[in-house]
Amino acid sequence: MNVTVQFFASYADRFGRSATDITLPEGSTVADMLRCIGELPGAGQLPPHPMVAVNLTYAGPTTVLRRGDEIAVIPPVAGG
Repeated sequence: MNVTVQFFASYADRFGRSATDITLPEGSTVADMLRCIGELPGAGQLPPHPMVAVNLTYAGPTTVLRRGDEIAVIPPVAGG
């Protein structure tokens, strides 16, 4: 199945792009997707458990992905 992974702010800088499409086996989870993007150039600087949203809803590592899902890998933010 294909899913779209979006990177924001510093993560987009690290990966050198704001989004990528990846192919995963049916039944894959957020954790599986993170392992897959962990093999991309620039992934070495990601924290072990980055914040992730699937279709605009925060998701944990066991969330099962579906074909066509939009996944956002969200960097930490600071503000005041």
